[in-house]
Amino acid sequence: MPELSTILNGSPRQDRAAVPLPSVLIATRHGQSIANVEFELAEATGALSVPITCRDADIPLSMLGQSQAQAFGRWWADLPSADRPRTVWCSPYVRAAETARIAVAQAAGLGAVPVGLPVRYDERLRDRELGVLEMLPHAAIEKHHPEEHARRRKLGELYYRPPGGESWSDVALRIRDLLRDLCAVEQGRPVLLVAHDNVVLMLRYVLEQLTEPQLMELAPVRNCSASLWRAQGGRLAPELWNGVEHL
Repeated sequence: MPELSTILNGSPRQDRAAVPLPSVLIATRHGQSIANVEFELAEATGALSVPITCRDADIPLSMLGQSQAQAFGRWWADLPSADRPRTVWCSPYVRAAETARIAVAQAAGLGAVPVGLPVRYDERLRDRELGVLEMLPHAAIEKHHPEEHARRRKLGELYYRPPGGESWSDVALRIRDLLRDLCAVEQGRPVLLVAHDNVVLMLRYVLEQLTEPQLMELAPVRNCSASLWRAQGGRLAPELWNGVEHL
């Protein structure tokens, strides 16, 4: 199989059409979760904790998040037939799995995809792990982990790794690994990835070979936004980023 640099950026040879690529790669962040709601409130009030006791992997969608997933399913159904995903690769976390299930059911109900469209769960699409900072609002990090707050500011988001957690670049490494498998399996087919904000962000970082300054200029990935890359000239070329008009 070609190197990932060839898959992402095109082959220097004349046989670029032979590079294995999905015809279209679409990525979305899960719908609004109950943690998104609680953290937004905590950041607005300066709270030191959030009322969430379950594992990060078990956090479900809010009611708004469920509606957003339905809206994404309708957007999916409105795509040209050739661009509608035939398979779904999904984070195993509950909020992502619920988003995929609701969106697939919505698209299937509109006759856009077969009932029972396969969903492939892959740990490489899980959310970024924050280690000792897990479930802590910014105010709590500043108060209880001032040394980590300072180290984060010094190193920058791309390279800062909290104790027991991952940096953004760590997430990029597993995205590169996932893309190798995805491109080999899904050649010529439109594919949907359902994941998390940092995962979608690092997907763009990898696919478009962004610099650190370019990465840091990007706006946060919105819940159930749509981002799309199309196979073109032997590479996956960006066509849509963080679109939320369907919501």
